[in-house]
Amino acid sequence: MSNIKDKVVIIMGASSGIGEATTKKLAQEGAKLVIAARREDRLKALVELLPNAEISYAVADVTNKEEVQAVVDLAMEKYGRVDVLYNNAGVMSTAPLSETRFDEWRQMLDINIMGVLNGISAVLPIMKKQQSGQIIATDSVAGHVVYPGSAVYCGTKFAVRAIMEGLRQEERENNIRSTIISPGAVSTELYTTINTPEDREWVKNLMESGEGFSLKPSDIADAVAYAISTPESVAVSEILIRPTKQVV
Repeated sequence: MSNIKDKVVIIMGASSGIGEATTKKLAQEGAKLVIAARREDRLKALVELLPNAEISYAVADVTNKEEVQAVVDLAMEKYGRVDVLYNNAGVMSTAPLSETRFDEWRQMLDINIMGVLNGISAVLPIMKKQQSGQIIATDSVAGHVVYPGSAVYCGTKFAVRAIMEGLRQEERENNIRSTIISPGAVSTELYTTINTPEDREWVKNLMESGEGFSLKPSDIADAVAYAISTPESVAVSEILIRPTKQVV
């Protein structure tokens, strides 16, 4: 994937799971990386794991637009450009609407939607000036289908899908590409953000069911790398990727 080498890539939500796997994949392909997340110890460990990579990290909460802007500023200070922003941070809470879990709803709205918008707003002026760039977001199968107990989570992912399509339409003349990666079940720590014990245990067991029932984070990293590696004249708008045995 020679088109990745020397590209300046920012990864938000890089400390574990898909973000961590994507960091490793893009480092292997020679990207210049700026990674961010809330857990500094995880970021430090990841940087130390990649001694030959050109990589920097910053602690940031995607719900804080000033912290997101600081990550983008760091990339600009080091490299003078941003080729790719990958908005990967997210949470998943499940419960029927009748339980009115306002705090969980607000958290999902703030992280899953506003986190993406904060990233877009920080890099868009740079990419418009460059007349090039790519913004990627981790969406979900839940951004394409709705299922009981996850109406708000699905709503946040449908919103990301709509926002990213709007971004594509608005910025195509500026040569800015938008991509959503929509995974099914992936073996990550995302299930730990589920606050309903029985739902959390069910998803945990699914993650441990083996090949065909859940994807590996590296599977998604490969999809991200593919989207980045395509020529600027090619816009990969959506990648929907499921475990072979997944029903939904």
